Amino acid sequence: MIDFLNLNKLNLEFEPLFQKKLKEIVSEGSLILGKEVEAFETDYSEYCGSDHCVGVANGLDALTLIFRAYMDLGALEAGDEVIVPANTFIASILAIINAGLKPVLIEPDEESYNCSFKSIQSAYTNKVKAIMVVHLYGQLADMESISHFAKQHDLLLIEDAAQAHGAIHSNGKKAGNLGDAAAFSFYPSKNLGALGDAGAVTTNDEKLARHIRLLGNYGSAKKYHYESLGYNSRLDELQAAFLNVKLPFLDGQNQRRREIA
Repeated sequence: MIDFLNLNKLNLEFEPLFQKKLKEIVSEGSLILGKEVEAFETDYSEYCGSDHCVGVANGLDALTLIFRAYMDLGALEAGDEVIVPANTFIASILAIINAGLKPVLIEPDEESYNCSFKSIQSAYTNKVKAIMVVHLYGQLADMESISHFAKQHDLLLIEDAAQAHGAIHSNGKKAGNLGDAAAFSFYPSKNLGALGDAGAVTTNDEKLARHIRLLGNYGSAKKYHYESLGYNSRLDELQAAFLNVKLPFLDGQNQRRREIA
């Protein structure tokens, strides 16, 4: 039997660097929100072409915090509707519902299984305030048409980019820089996978990035000063270190996946 994805084999080549990072972190004792998280946020935002990257605990939290932050900032209200493809993973739907919003499920495109622009047009009503596109199997949704539609109707455009690390649009922009905000998962089986749970949000909106960072740290930007009802959703320092090791190899590994496909 041939494995579809052998994570042990994939990560084995990085093991010496993983061990080195682990030793450094243990020796320095900086275990929460240290230099590894800071370095990853800087490098991944640069990689995606976005102005900001905020590390969080996992992909579901990345989506949830985007919606929650938009609600706190007044861009969304409880009960607003979000268009989302029906064939997405449950995390996309949980994030919408847990934020107090309502998912509007649409049929995907029959060829790509990504968001169908025609379905978005058919599902739109004045109750819809956001569109969540889900880039599947490394392929991007029809972002040109969808982005134009979102701007035309003053809708937020959110990318669920959990399967699109490094995917490039024909305009040269990458997933994570094609909407108002994007959520990434670094679950071990992803193209850019940690050795446990990890996630991130990318955006060009400084206020949104700041509020997501606030929410992910108990609603606090300063120790023991709380501005909002937050969560404990921070990118783990060790997982950030592992991601820092693997990020420079992402494009090469994506190309190898294309060759195999």
